[in-house]
Amino acid sequence: MKNLTFLGVFILFLIQSCATPSSTVSRVSLDTKTDLSGRWNDTDADMVAKEMMNDMMSSSWMTKFKDSEDRDPVLIVGKVRNESMEHIDSDVFTKDIERELINSGQVNFVARPDERQQVRQERQEQQQFASYETMKNLAQELGADFMMIGNISSIMDQNMGGSKIAVFYSVNLELINVETNQKVWIGNKKIKKLVDRKRFN
Repeated sequence: MKNLTFLGVFILFLIQSCATPSSTVSRVSLDTKTDLSGRWNDTDADMVAKEMMNDMMSSSWMTKFKDSEDRDPVLIVGKVRNESMEHIDSDVFTKDIERELINSGQVNFVARPDERQQVRQERQEQQQFASYETMKNLAQELGADFMMIGNISSIMDQNMGGSKIAVFYSVNLELINVETNQKVWIGNKKIKKLVDRKRFN
């Protein structure tokens, strides 16, 4: 009886060992480009943000604005809609855009609506609780000259067997004059990936 019990436990352990895949986790540099599934990832977001912001900063609208206003433009990033077939955290992408714009040193940048609410609440509370010397004044916000909006879309093509998938991403961004609604810059970046899923017999 003991032998049968031992054999049963051994078989159960063997089944669980075979059913549960083993995982190995290793830390890599943040600069390492990883693309395991072919889906949109942090590498895509960073690359697209850098290339598109470089294009926008070198466009003629910047020179025209500085010549006419004699100052750096004030920008805000609006909504970048995810219209692709997969879940994409557009906030990660917009933060990459904000970083590139701020680090360029060529524009001033203001907080988004959700961020402004927190700052406004803090400023409002200062009117009552902060000292007169350190209290920040109301109605002194810097207004944006231009807002950036856009979308991320995707198309997927797959062969009949399902072993090969082509994924096409298109990122469209537009810079709009807040006062006049004039579009001063339109940018587009395309990414195409081919995923080959090997079949094992």
